[in-house]
Amino acid sequence: MYLDSNELTGVIPNTIGKLKNLERIYLEYNRLEGYIPTDICQLSKLGDIYISHNMIRGAIPACFGELKSLQRVFLDSNNLTSTIPLNFWNLNDLVGLNLSTNSFKGYLPSEISNLKVATDVDLSWNQFSGDIPSIIGRAQSIVYLSLAHNRLQGTIPESLSNLISLETLDLSSNNLSGMIPKSLEALRYLRHFNVSVNELEGEIPSGGCFSNFSAESFRQNPELCGVARLHVLPCRTKHSKSKSVSSLIKYVVPPLLSTILMVTVVLILIRKRNQYVKMKMEESQLAAILSPNAYLRNVSYLELGSYGSVYRGELNDGTDVAVKVFNSLTEEATKSFYAECKILSNIRHRNLTKILSCCSTTDFKALVLDYMPNGNLERWLHSQDYCLSMLQRLNIAIDIASALEYLHCGLTTPIVHCDLKPNNILLDEDMTAHLCDFGIAKIFEQDMHMAQTKTLATIGYMAPEYGTHGIVSTSGDIYSYGIILLEMFTGKKPTDDIFGETMNLKCFVGESLCRKSLMEVLDSDLIRDVEQFSEVVQQFVSSIFCLGLECLKDCPEDRMSISNIVDSLRKAKIEYLAIRGKAEKVV
Repeated sequence: MYLDSNELTGVIPNTIGKLKNLERIYLEYNRLEGYIPTDICQLSKLGDIYISHNMIRGAIPACFGELKSLQRVFLDSNNLTSTIPLNFWNLNDLVGLNLSTNSFKGYLPSEISNLKVATDVDLSWNQFSGDIPSIIGRAQSIVYLSLAHNRLQGTIPESLSNLISLETLDLSSNNLSGMIPKSLEALRYLRHFNVSVNELEGEIPSGGCFSNFSAESFRQNPELCGVARLHVLPCRTKHSKSKSVSSLIKYVVPPLLSTILMVTVVLILIRKRNQYVKMKMEESQLAAILSPNAYLRNVSYLELGSYGSVYRGELNDGTDVAVKVFNSLTEEATKSFYAECKILSNIRHRNLTKILSCCSTTDFKALVLDYMPNGNLERWLHSQDYCLSMLQRLNIAIDIASALEYLHCGLTTPIVHCDLKPNNILLDEDMTAHLCDFGIAKIFEQDMHMAQTKTLATIGYMAPEYGTHGIVSTSGDIYSYGIILLEMFTGKKPTDDIFGETMNLKCFVGESLCRKSLMEVLDSDLIRDVEQFSEVVQQFVSSIFCLGLECLKDCPEDRMSISNIVDSLRKAKIEYLAIRGKAEKVV
């Protein structure tokens, strides 16, 4: 049953259990709601079930553990909750399992080792807690294992070294402690390894596969040590000490240190006396806006380094960061600083920049953010030495739309970015897009649909109602997104010299669609892609341009919703990949 990648709504009907001979169900990338019906358990021959990227809620039916023919279970990117039924782990023939991006909780049982033939296991982005079972090493067929973004604790099991076929291991963003097992060096096929954002300590193994891993694999583990290229502290070597040195340390150093400490404290108190009250007020103001659940590490002024508007820095633990310094401490600049602190400390999404910390004193304010090695989208669209493929542009468009969907629909109170433009879209090492700069963003109160502001956004990207009347709404972000979408595929800025009073980017694209002269407006870097894959791809690009124009309707109420935009782009990506795949086979 292939019903994937449509716009199906409603629930999965109970009557599906009457299709006794059904072996495969594909319902992913729809808008299905409700629960997984227990009637599915009547399908004794069921081998594959794909329900990813829907809005299914509730728990996995306990009877799933009785479907012994199941080989692939993909339930990722839904709203599933509760714990995993214990008998589920007795599905000995499971080859692929993806439960990521849900809200599953509970411990990982030792029965997970029953997945003897599984090659792909993804349990990331859930709320699993407890230790990683040491017995997991018995599931020796696993090639891809991701437990990232959970609440796992304890140590990394030595038994993982028994997963001899392992190519990818992602344990990032948990609460794991202890050392990285040196035995993992024996994993000869391991190519992707990530234990970042944990509480690991000790020396990073350097042999075998570890010689190929970068600093990104180990970041934000302050107690790790190793070689300089990993941006961690060097490991200390042990030296034997004579009795005389020991005596010196024991009897001379402590009094000396006490004296130095006392003098230092007195000098600091004298120097800071006049600033104390002001700094306390500043700290109180900052603490009031930060979420109590936001784990932000304090960063000292000395760690940030020299002045600069936005620059790359390195913290004491070797973490590469981007530092946004607010040079001008005017009232507006201070408001912008607090606005970004308030918003970024309370939101979490893979396509939004993450605030690592902040530094605030009476005369210095800065935000410490994730470093994005590939810069911003502006550079990739308009610099001579950079070029994006059709698929890269489509992926970036989906990333930006996904970030907006989260801001507009995924929070209790919507957030309007207000300044969407290529300069505010950053690209990480995998070319994943991250939306940044929330300095003029607006947080809407409950039942609030629009607001007014005197703060101007960037010319060319502002919605008409924003520029003329200062009206801010989620529809304004949609307009800005439409401009960016057209800019990405035409290579033309909205302020390009070819535009004037009678012509703008919207008209430029609209008129070419009416004349069916797509090649006249398409970015020259993409023409080779279109020529190579025939007129079918031209139709695909036309659909992208039509989507952009739907975002640019003059009346805010007529513009597409962000959820429809995301769905349309994902469907377009599937179509493009299918077209390209067929064309490449022919070639």
